[in-house]
Amino acid sequence: MRSALLVMLVAALLPLTACNQGDLPGPAKIDVDTPELRLMKKSAGVEDCVPGSAGPVDGGLPHLTLPCLGGGPDVDTSTLRGPMVVNVWASWCGPCRTELPIYQHFYEQYGDQVAVLGIDWQDPQPKAALELAASSGVTYPLLADPQDDLSGAAPLPNLRGLPFVAFVDADGKVVHQEFVAITSEKQLVDLVAKNLRVAL
Repeated sequence: MRSALLVMLVAALLPLTACNQGDLPGPAKIDVDTPELRLMKKSAGVEDCVPGSAGPVDGGLPHLTLPCLGGGPDVDTSTLRGPMVVNVWASWCGPCRTELPIYQHFYEQYGDQVAVLGIDWQDPQPKAALELAASSGVTYPLLADPQDDLSGAAPLPNLRGLPFVAFVDADGKVVHQEFVAITSEKQLVDLVAKNLRVAL
């Protein structure tokens, strides 16, 4: 009797011990392109993402394909060229709520000289992100990284929190990156002049 119970117990536990990490469920995939999100993006006037046409460069943005927030073409960030300001933000980030209108005003004033790209990072709520973009008046292109693919991706190994900004030169190289809260357009203009050598 005792041996029969032991056999039954082993049989019951065997499927549990056979499980490996590949069998374990990963984080749920967050869909950033649904009919509702497409409608929100269109209503807010957010521009479509534009894939680059160049190849990866040493010190450039990571060879990583991210989806466009609210639908549109996916973008391999390593193909992008500047001069460009990359604003990394999320709907849960308090300082980002203050920054987004500043980035938008900069884009309206100087977007023909220095591109602006937003990346909604580690954000499980794409609807809340688009609502924030709409209330902030943001129209520059927005990529999404809900699964946190950017963290640790060279040359952005320091991306561990927000607010975060990176500057990409005309050759596609990330010339500067830092955690900084943008509190005025002058501050952003000065950072562009210092890091991208573009006088605005």
